[in-house]
Amino acid sequence: MLRENSFTYKNTKMNTTAVKGNWNEQKGRLKQKFAMLTDNDLMFAEGKKEEMYGRLQVKLGKSKEELQKIIAEL
Repeated sequence: MLRENSFTYKNTKMNTTAVKGNWNEQKGRLKQKFAMLTDNDLMFAEGKKEEMYGRLQVKLGKSKEELQKIIAEL
């Protein structure tokens, strides 16, 4: 049982690291596309995705759906 939990924790940690790395790449591309964006605008905290979308909507004047499409196309 302990071994299984350790494995699950390790995979979760690895997946979180991969997601953070991917977001860092996407964040760089967004900053290239929209030069006025700052690190604070693109701050992504777990469970706070809606707040980030709100900041981007205000800054870029785009809908959440438009932003999701832009991010997906990066």
